[in-house]
Amino acid sequence: MSVFFDSPLDPSLIAIEEPKLLLESISITDGITLEESGDYRQLLAGVHDCAEKILRLPDYQCSSDSPAYPRGNIHRPTDEENVLGHAWAHRFHIRGNPSGGPLKGKTVCLKDCIAVAGVPQFFGTDAFAPWTPKRDAAVVTRALDAGAEVVGTATCENFCNSTSSFTSAQGVVENPFAEGYSSGGSTSGGAALVGAGHVHIAIGADQGGSIRIPAAFCGCVGLKPTHGLVPYTGVTSGDAINDHVGPIARTVLEVASCLDALSGQDRLDDRTLGAPPRGSTSFAKSLRPALSSTAGFRVGILVEGFEHQLVDPAIKDLVLRAARRFETLGAIVEQVSVPCHMEGPAVWTIQQRISGALNLLGLQHGRRGLYPTEFEEARLPWTNASFQRLFPTTKNTMINGLYLAKNFPGLYPKTLNLAQQLKDSYEKLFETYDVVVMPTVPCIVPKHVDWRQGESPLKALKPSVGLTINTAIFNITGHPAMTIPVGFLPAKDDHTIQLPVGMQLVGGLWQEQKILDAGHAWQSTFDWMNFNAEDAPIQRPPTRL
Repeated sequence: MSVFFDSPLDPSLIAIEEPKLLLESISITDGITLEESGDYRQLLAGVHDCAEKILRLPDYQCSSDSPAYPRGNIHRPTDEENVLGHAWAHRFHIRGNPSGGPLKGKTVCLKDCIAVAGVPQFFGTDAFAPWTPKRDAAVVTRALDAGAEVVGTATCENFCNSTSSFTSAQGVVENPFAEGYSSGGSTSGGAALVGAGHVHIAIGADQGGSIRIPAAFCGCVGLKPTHGLVPYTGVTSGDAINDHVGPIARTVLEVASCLDALSGQDRLDDRTLGAPPRGSTSFAKSLRPALSSTAGFRVGILVEGFEHQLVDPAIKDLVLRAARRFETLGAIVEQVSVPCHMEGPAVWTIQQRISGALNLLGLQHGRRGLYPTEFEEARLPWTNASFQRLFPTTKNTMINGLYLAKNFPGLYPKTLNLAQQLKDSYEKLFETYDVVVMPTVPCIVPKHVDWRQGESPLKALKPSVGLTINTAIFNITGHPAMTIPVGFLPAKDDHTIQLPVGMQLVGGLWQEQKILDAGHAWQSTFDWMNFNAEDAPIQRPPTRL
């Protein structure tokens, strides 16, 4: 749209900002003359009019009809009704397709960043009031079409920016195996509810490990699919490059069934352009209980994933022994090396901080989709009061991103080039190996930190430092990665408390079937509950389903 002016500057445009001042905000002090500034101000007024016109138009969400599946009893649970501390964000009931499907008979909860029409969403924060989506996310519709019974939204960490489970403004989420210990993040409530048997499946989102880390801490299976296999429409974005949606369940079979229900192209999300058509996958049906039927199935033990200085020796030993068990399942197991794996955390950090800051400021662009405008209207513009109420991880993301963008021009595109190098290195490895394994998390489940508003940011961030060294890299490469529980280790502060340990299985792009087969074969053969029990009794959460 072009706007031309042939009359003097209208006095009504007095509120339009001075272009020279706008340029000075990015350190351009002599880009235009004072005389030119008046012309640019006139042109700026035209853009201002366009913006106001857009704001006056009704939003478009593809359908103004009520959701196909009625929902009832939407409410915020009381402290007495909640479980595992504050694992539930909202309770409600939506019964899915009565004809059934791959999720028939399964109860499902949703991370509180996944839109459910008519259900207020917190996003783990109280920096601003909750907003209420008008439309279900694509994964919600697909789960209901597949026969699921959706029973609530689960607490997520503050702005989905933490791998701990004490940062949500809605309250702490307790580990299902031991109160006082982390359930991981940021899909903290969902993993805890599955691990404790309150629901069969949780659908979460993962930008750096937010499905896999809580699944590992809570003794669950958690899958981050290939980037774009599952549509992200209706899920609050961290960054389009890192955005992944996937399931958490107790078994690989349930994860595979959920993936069949959720996966496939979505015309509203251009992330999914490379995905197969919706309804065309058969992950669950194709699962093999043993790998011996697959000639030459090769499992690589990633040296760098085990040798990082942050990996606890006990974690290294347990996961190595679990990985070697693939030999008894008919696989060839060998050590492999991807030296640039060690650069993954730094590459992800820079990419995530710069894009994360732009996201927080509402400045991301370049991705076609259908966006949650209610969320943007709720959080923007930032004020001193709203920013002060953010958890330090989110404050840190904005501060980091603003600093990097100002002081390191050209850093972001180089970061993406290095991410491509990481991706190519792994794709080369997957020409020879079917899956690669490593510890999901480098440490034993930590205790919560008693952090309160106004205390040291370093204290608040310390429990999450280093947890993503083996997970975040696959958010920037886009490879499918799944954690399965492979045993227990004693808590650092109390050896009578046994806490779960996860092993991460990574496959080539669009090769979910291979990691599902490997995980299913391991889980079908070995009892992870007794893999490293030692002498301490393991208190498994009671089965409630």
